[in-house]
Amino acid sequence: MPKLEHIRCQRDQVLMDADSPLDHVFFPDSGVVSVVAVYADGSIIEMATIGREGCSAVQAVFGAKVSSVRLLGQIPGDAARMSRATFTGAMASMPAFRSLMYAYIQAFLEQVMVSVACNGAHSLKERLARWLLMMRDRGDDDALQITQNLLAEMLGVQRPSITNAARELERAGLIARGRRQVTILDRPGLVAASCECYQLVRARIAFHLPKTYG
Repeated sequence: MPKLEHIRCQRDQVLMDADSPLDHVFFPDSGVVSVVAVYADGSIIEMATIGREGCSAVQAVFGAKVSSVRLLGQIPGDAARMSRATFTGAMASMPAFRSLMYAYIQAFLEQVMVSVACNGAHSLKERLARWLLMMRDRGDDDALQITQNLLAEMLGVQRPSITNAARELERAGLIARGRRQVTILDRPGLVAASCECYQLVRARIAFHLPKTYG
């Protein structure tokens, strides 16, 4: 605990950029961080999300000193961070911490693999429902402070496409859209509208990290 620095993560804040030194490991508490790929034209697409169930340690565990991805604040909230040197030392000297990190990495990699398959197998409406549910699982409020532009970037589609998908969910009474906000009105209904990938990712996280979902 003395080695942790507590910080506030803002929306759209770049906590670490691609090709920058991997100096810190972040542990979100009440916020959500997106792991995004950055392309030559400046466009981005989300590969995974990190909430209070995990941390940004995957590359650090394998000894990387330079980040290959961007860590982007998605949902504002609190987080803690430690230096990579401190993290490496904890991995070497604390077996329980090391085991927990390995368990989380398995859950993280399975989330990435499911997301890749989901992008090719399921409709945008199903993927949007899954993404909103994953955000809700990591927070404490049904009102998610996100914009449709952000949703389009994270899901790798044009804004008109995300608008149409969100409108379908809204017409079904599952969500309500506001200015820079999406509110979940019917979580069970949104689960039913989502693809099976949501429950699969949730089950894998619960398997590797049993205390995550109580």
